[in-house]
Amino acid sequence: MNPLVYITGASSGIGQALALRYYQAGYALALVARREELLRSWMHEQGLDPSRVQLYPADVCDIEAITRAGHECMARQGLPDVVIANAGISIGVDTAHFEDLAVMQRVYATNNLGLAATFQPFIAPMCERRSGTLVGIASVAGIRGLPGHGAYCSSKAAVISYCESLRGECRPQGVRVVTLAPGYIDTPLTRENRYAMPFLMSPESFAQQAFKTIAAGCSYRVIPWQMGVVARLLRLLPNAVFDRALQGRERKHRGSGH
Repeated sequence: MNPLVYITGASSGIGQALALRYYQAGYALALVARREELLRSWMHEQGLDPSRVQLYPADVCDIEAITRAGHECMARQGLPDVVIANAGISIGVDTAHFEDLAVMQRVYATNNLGLAATFQPFIAPMCERRSGTLVGIASVAGIRGLPGHGAYCSSKAAVISYCESLRGECRPQGVRVVTLAPGYIDTPLTRENRYAMPFLMSPESFAQQAFKTIAAGCSYRVIPWQMGVVARLLRLLPNAVFDRALQGRERKHRGSGH
């Protein structure tokens, strides 16, 4: 019987690349996305065996819908071996503008509550089985705050801390929690950025490295490794140096997101 991976945000970018990588490794797929028809078209283009793939249309912002998708997956396909909470959005904000508070709320609803709601149906069954891996997709942007990126950076910092807390809760029951922090990946989330993106990776290259990292059970990994070095340096920079380095840096567009 094929092992099973459950992936949110599977209709594009990182989620789609991870789905294909796991399929190539022999996994059955449980794919969650808002855009079901787009996902079906991609499946047809890739020639995926329908008997190994189930789709669960849901928006991670809708807690009832995303938890229901998890329960439906277990009813149809069984308890996954790997759950990847990948769905996320990146929208520029300026909190000097009142309307941007609603944008921040939307980012948190997707990137944080949506991630927790993705994991929720699987935690107790995995702990009872005493095996399984929960993967949270964070970001190097969660290491330090960037101008115009307050919602996204703070949401991804929260992903890192949340997954660390969850790791401590699940480890005694044999369930692994893996935090992946991508650098710049060539996806719809990054293509409108107005600033340099060092070490830009294709989604396929990221998926290959992520697959190996998850299989190894690493607790935390920045991908690519070069951005891991950058992240460590950013942590060490005194605030005065960090602030000067970012002064005048191009901000992310307000109100642009996918």
